Amino acid sequence: MNHDILKVSNPNIKENPTLKSVYTKRAFPYPLHIGFTTSIPVEIIYAAGHKPIDLNNVFILNDSQRLVREAELSGFPRNLCSWIKGMYSVISKAPTAPAGFRFDSWEGLDIIIGVVQGDCSNTQSLMDILKDEGKKIIPFSYPYDRNKDVIENEIAKLEATFSVSREQTMTMKRRLDVIRKKLILLDEMTWKTNQITSFENHIWLVTSSDFNGDYNKYSNELNIFIEEASNRKPFKNNIRLGFVGVPPILEDFYSFVEQCGARVVFNEVQKQFSMFYLEDDIVNQYHKFTYPYSIFNRIDDIRHAIKERHIHGILCYTQSFCHRQLDILSFKKHLEIPILLIEGDIPGKIDERTKLRIESFLEMICYEKEENLINV
Repeated sequence: MNHDILKVSNPNIKENPTLKSVYTKRAFPYPLHIGFTTSIPVEIIYAAGHKPIDLNNVFILNDSQRLVREAELSGFPRNLCSWIKGMYSVISKAPTAPAGFRFDSWEGLDIIIGVVQGDCSNTQSLMDILKDEGKKIIPFSYPYDRNKDVIENEIAKLEATFSVSREQTMTMKRRLDVIRKKLILLDEMTWKTNQITSFENHIWLVTSSDFNGDYNKYSNELNIFIEEASNRKPFKNNIRLGFVGVPPILEDFYSFVEQCGARVVFNEVQKQFSMFYLEDDIVNQYHKFTYPYSIFNRIDDIRHAIKERHIHGILCYTQSFCHRQLDILSFKKHLEIPILLIEGDIPGKIDERTKLRIESFLEMICYEKEENLINV
């Protein structure tokens, strides 16, 4: 195959220096593998014909403990978020990767989109390190004040980077919204018909940030799963919980909660990643996205879920050394429902102390339910 012809004929290359320099180094220049640090407008990446890859999912769904250790051996401090260290190792170790990585053919990452505002406070420094190592970096920001003009500008810049028109973006959005409608059904099967487990809800929603790099395959697998789950008998759990905060780094978190007789019927941030809004405009969609903006937008969303889903208690998860640990102060002030703060550090199983705290929390909720002290 003449790859020079591919490079010339691909309309998404044009004269963009960021893309052009990457293409000339690739043996197979199309599509590019685009890694990102938290949810971005993946519609643009797919519309450009490339493969979006959520670095968090690659990290946590593989040998995550090893990836953290490798970052620490590279000089990353112990008292730093494990997600940052894991993503660094995923990026720095490309194009090689161990067997069992989430993608059948791991060819490394060509470009990293770092969300430098609206997510982790360490991302900007991580991007600086990666840029110094020769990685291609594209910054993306969500404005704290949720200004629509700024969001429009950020989306337009990303479209320009990949030579994608707004019409192409919207065409892809409509395709992805078909999948999102199925995810809405899956979510309703979690809290309405009680046929989906806590972990199943979590994993399907969290992986919709990139649709596992192949939205057609993801959609087909989702169809099969929903068909299978629709034939289940409803689960009988006495305690209905909400999970707020970043997705947990603890691998047995959801299974342990269900072993204790409870079930998570609301995964706050994972649901936000799934973009259930189905807006007609791409800017409106990422304007409604609550995660990167003020916590008060998130509180409104959580309040609605508590009432709609008849939630008895909230498990608020936070990562060690994360600025979002302060969120618990606002949650306790504005949410009139029992809340337990869970902190995770390195990937692995729940420690015995945390198990005891969860068990005690659930026992308290059982007592308050029996005494009619919980009004939902």
